[in-house]
Amino acid sequence: MAESMKGLKRTHRCGELSAANIGETVTVMGWVQKQRNKGGLIFVDLRDRAGILQVIFEEKDCGGENFAKAERLRSEFVVAVVGKVSKREGAVNENLATGEIEIRAEQLRILSEAETPPFPIEADSKTKEELRLKYRYLDLRRPDLQRNLILRSKIATTIRAFLSEEGFLEIETPILNKSTPEGARDYLVPSRVHPGCFYALPQSPQIFKQLLMCSGYDRYFQIAKCFRDEDLRADRQPEFTQVDLEMSFVDVDDVIDATERMVAKVCEDAIGLKVQLPIKRMTWQEAMDRFGSDKPDTRFGMELTDVSETVKGCGFGVFSGALESGGSVRGINVKGQAEMPRKKIDALVEFAKGYGAKGLAYLSVMPDGSYKSSFTKFMTEEELKKLVTAMQGEPGDLLLFAADRLKIVYSVLGALRVEVAKQLGMIDEDRFDFLWVTEFPQFEWSDEEERYVAMHHPFTMPMEEDLELLMTDPGKVRAKAYDIVLNGMELGGGSVRIFQSDVQERMFEALGFTKEKAHEQFGFLLDAFKYGVPPHAGLAIGLDRFVMLLVKAESIREVIAFPKVKDASCLMSDAPGPVEPAQLEELALAVKE
Repeated sequence: MAESMKGLKRTHRCGELSAANIGETVTVMGWVQKQRNKGGLIFVDLRDRAGILQVIFEEKDCGGENFAKAERLRSEFVVAVVGKVSKREGAVNENLATGEIEIRAEQLRILSEAETPPFPIEADSKTKEELRLKYRYLDLRRPDLQRNLILRSKIATTIRAFLSEEGFLEIETPILNKSTPEGARDYLVPSRVHPGCFYALPQSPQIFKQLLMCSGYDRYFQIAKCFRDEDLRADRQPEFTQVDLEMSFVDVDDVIDATERMVAKVCEDAIGLKVQLPIKRMTWQEAMDRFGSDKPDTRFGMELTDVSETVKGCGFGVFSGALESGGSVRGINVKGQAEMPRKKIDALVEFAKGYGAKGLAYLSVMPDGSYKSSFTKFMTEEELKKLVTAMQGEPGDLLLFAADRLKIVYSVLGALRVEVAKQLGMIDEDRFDFLWVTEFPQFEWSDEEERYVAMHHPFTMPMEEDLELLMTDPGKVRAKAYDIVLNGMELGGGSVRIFQSDVQERMFEALGFTKEKAHEQFGFLLDAFKYGVPPHAGLAIGLDRFVMLLVKAESIREVIAFPKVKDASCLMSDAPGPVEPAQLEELALAVKE
């Protein structure tokens, strides 16, 4: 039978007590982690968000009624205990913050009983994630998940305090917006009062934060909820949170300076990590050429080498054919792995195919200096020697090559170097490598739409020296855009914005927009630009991803209270689900079978 608190007041959380409290009478409340009955003594581990505390029930201290209640306790019962803090009589438990003490119980109230949970409530759970997500309210009791979410709260508080000190104003922007065609797929919300019309949930507060700059607010920030209807990965959710900011009368360096100081403050406050400032920078082109990725993991080497000139005119058709088609031949040197088993090399070939490669060429420089390769018979000894020299190959090295269109070569080798490094344990998991990637291409070609699309968004300012290329050679235009990268993951990104209407018009034209179409989609922003616009720039950092990386979680779901799974559904609440026909009728909607 559950009891009420009957005027009892909690004096401390379980994990907050220490040897300094010995001799005090305290009241603690929480969940029973486990109960051990040793005859005349009952040991209970009591848990709340602050930690675990050992409570001892002995009949002479707590009386027969309380002792009888303690005998009934089971895992996840919610209880209140009044008792005296004592020095632990047994060995100190080094694994607990409260390991030096225990509470000698004097009074017990069972506030709520519990059925046996479907899995143990414990850190580093081995229970399948699907089951844990179905009972997420139980999963969230686990100490490691609670630590993650408590740290997330602390990080958000640090960010708010830092940005406020820097003169930023926290301003909320609308959740119900107008749908725009650029970017990822929108989540749409039907309007009851405007039948046949829809709002879109924001993919970011982009246009509104630019309007706030037009309105003279100078420095804005928001910890903003955003939505994208796209396929999920371990580090992606349909709804996510970003630290969004915008600044007036600034350029690239100003945004980078404020952001990296904020990041450094968060890292130090959250996990005691001192980030060396300024964070190193690298242009997009350099990142692609060296690492095959615009979000390179720089915790290890194994950089790409361009051997196109070296193999030009060689007898190996895969290399020569790629070059004749305007492609590229590049490779990575896997030091000391010349004798990697053929089975493992074949697995790497299959991995490369998943990134668009037709295959993967390899060359082992054996310890005796001889060559073992998939293509030695097609090349002369002299050609092979030149290739090994270009790759800085030494006896014992394994050389892996991709030959194709440059975009595919980057994609294949960029992913392959990370996969090989993981397999060989080359990555220092305790290291945090921050990097700024700058000067992104303004546009990328979409085969699907047969036109250039904005790599970031259509409001990104091109580099001033590339403005004249907007209409003549858009593929060569570089953007005043910048991403901050941590350990091979994009942490966030932003850009200097276009603030001159003539440049914005040229940008829309390069994207294939007519004036009418541009005005139809972004009219209110373009109208605002007629009334005096300050130069402005901004950035957004993914809060979920940042916390995930700082706590070294394997999935973003480990730092979000109620996440979705890969098909964007919630296993706990069964969202999304069908609605009543009457609701659809109110919205003038019909569901197509």
